Amino acid sequence: MYLEELTKMYDFTGRSVVITGGAGILGGEIACALAEVGADVAIIDRNPEMAERLVDRLDLCSGKAIVVYGDVLDPDLMKQAAEQVMQEVGRVDCLINGAGGNNPRATTTPDLPFFDLPPEALRFVFDLNLLGTIIPCQVFGKIMAEQKEGVILNISSMSAFRPLTRVAAYSAAKAGVSNFTQWLAVHMAQEYSPQIRVNAIAPGFFLTDQNRFLMTDEQTGELTPRGKAVIDHTPMARFGDPQDLVGAVLWLLSPVSGFVSGVVIPIDGGFAAFSGV
Repeated sequence: MYLEELTKMYDFTGRSVVITGGAGILGGEIACALAEVGADVAIIDRNPEMAERLVDRLDLCSGKAIVVYGDVLDPDLMKQAAEQVMQEVGRVDCLINGAGGNNPRATTTPDLPFFDLPPEALRFVFDLNLLGTIIPCQVFGKIMAEQKEGVILNISSMSAFRPLTRVAAYSAAKAGVSNFTQWLAVHMAQEYSPQIRVNAIAPGFFLTDQNRFLMTDEQTGELTPRGKAVIDHTPMARFGDPQDLVGAVLWLLSPVSGFVSGVVIPIDGGFAAFSGV
């Protein structure tokens, strides 16, 4: 009997999930997984055409999938995206804030020391990751507040736990996302409804379009020195696969985790637990 009830909790039929940055490598895998368990999925991205690679997979799923243009740094565009989602789906049960990233000009190199990192590049990274999480929470969180229920899942990073060399702005911004996750979990539960939960996942090292050639050599495919350092400090001795995120995401969005709020879950192959010796 318990197995039957547990299975039902992972059936997302009739539930809707909004995913910002949902056309990316990680967001796209999460979108497809949710659609496969019955969710109606709304992918919001400022490059909607990137979602074309997902169409064939999504068409095979039982859940409805729509792609909506939106920019997480523009409140007006996010409100327009929310209106479209509500018109086509009817409600918002879950929000996943998947938009984020780094900027090469905010990353230290031998030719670009920390002292010369341009403020506009630093500001871009801060805004994209932190404001790009806060603004969708304002827009879609308001809908959840009116509904008196919902789940928000932010995407933090392993660099929020242990700041990584070279990426000062990205590490600081993701630390802000983790802190904001805890703040918002308390705020939504106390001010609006205890049935609104807010959590985050902190992926370790996954190969994406943004970091692939920082971790592997573009010509040979071999690990770069940075990629080797990552693997050497990851007890499971591999990079993450996008599917590795799915289990934690489904758990945090489902009623199974109904008493979990304000946490940041590492998905990192043991990286955070390893002291290096």
